[in-house]
Amino acid sequence: MKAVVWKGKNEVKLQEEPMPKIEAPTDAIIRMKKTTICGSDLHIIHGNVPSVPMGRIMGHEGVGIIEEVGPSVKTFKKGDEVLITAISSCASCSYCRRGMNSHCLTGGWMLGNSLGGTQAEYVKVAHADSSLYSLPEGIDTGALVMLSDIFPTGLECGVLNAKVSPGGTVAIVGAGPVGLAALITAQLYSPSQIIVVDMDDNRLAVSRDLGAHHTINNKSGVEDAAKAVLALTNGIGCDSVLEAVGVPASFELCQKIIAPGGTLANIGVHGTSAPLHLEDLWDHNISITTRLVDTVTLPMLLKLVAAKRLDPSKLITHRFKFSEMEKAYATFGNAAKHKALKVLIEFD
Repeated sequence: MKAVVWKGKNEVKLQEEPMPKIEAPTDAIIRMKKTTICGSDLHIIHGNVPSVPMGRIMGHEGVGIIEEVGPSVKTFKKGDEVLITAISSCASCSYCRRGMNSHCLTGGWMLGNSLGGTQAEYVKVAHADSSLYSLPEGIDTGALVMLSDIFPTGLECGVLNAKVSPGGTVAIVGAGPVGLAALITAQLYSPSQIIVVDMDDNRLAVSRDLGAHHTINNKSGVEDAAKAVLALTNGIGCDSVLEAVGVPASFELCQKIIAPGGTLANIGVHGTSAPLHLEDLWDHNISITTRLVDTVTLPMLLKLVAAKRLDPSKLITHRFKFSEMEKAYATFGNAAKHKALKVLIEFD
C-alpha cells in the first residue's frame, strides 16, 4: 500500500509500505477515504515529538470503510463507514474510566505515534469498538474528519480546561486550526468577549468571520500584545486564556493577560521549555492546565454537527488527492503564504 512516511527533519515521502494486519482480537483494518494533516504532524517532522520514531507512517485523523475486524469487535463490521478518533481507548482501564483516554494503558495516542497512522491507504485501529464512531447520515465526510482531533482538542484542552463560562472574557493566543476550533466551540458557552491574537492577518480576518469580538496582531511583540488585550478588558485581563501555539513567547503572553482568578489552558505542543513567571503570578489565584485530547466530547460534537449547530467544514481551505500528499505537506507547512487552515486529503 501507499503511505506517507517521516523520512527526516522536515521531510516526508509517499512510498510503499506493508499492509497492516489484525494482531489483537479488538483490532480493525480501515480502508481510508479521507484524512488531513495536523499541526502536531508538523511538530513531529520538525523533531519536536521524541516519542515518534523516524520512519513512522504519519497521521491520526480520518474517515474510512472497515475492511476487516478482529473476532472480539462487536459494534462494527466489514463495510461500515466510520470516523477514526485520534485517541484509541480500551474503555475499561483506570484512566479510560476517568475519561482520560489519552492515557489509556493499552491505547492513547497510538496512530502516527506508536503505530502507523492514517495517512495511508489502510490503517490498523486498536480497540475498535471504543475508538471508532458511526457517521451521522447526510453529513459531508470531509467535515467529519475535523472531528477526529482539532475540534475535540479545541473544546477539551482549550474551552473546557480554561473554564469558559457565560459572561466570561476569553483570549485565544494562536489562530491556527485548533485555536479556531476553540473559538467556534467557546461560543457554545456564551462568553461576553472573545479576543484572538495571532501574527497572521488572514487568520485574524477568519477569526472575526467566525465570531471573535476583537483581534490583535502580535507581530510587534509580547508587551504590545499584552497592552492591547488589557486595554480591551479595563486593565484586568481575561478570565480564560487559551495558549494554542506551543512556543515560549505565546505562553509568556498568556501569563501577562490572565485576570486574577483566571485559568490558563495550554493547548499547544511545546518542543522547548517555556518560562513560568511565578514572581508575577504567585498571588493571582490563577490555575494553569495542560491536557492531551481525550476525544470524550466526540459524541456531543457529532450530535451538534448532525443538528447543524456546528459546521467543521468552515476550516477546510485546501483539498488534495492522496497522490499529492507531499504537495499538501508543503502547503500546510507554509500556511501563511497559502492562506491554509486545514487541508483535506481524498484517497484516489
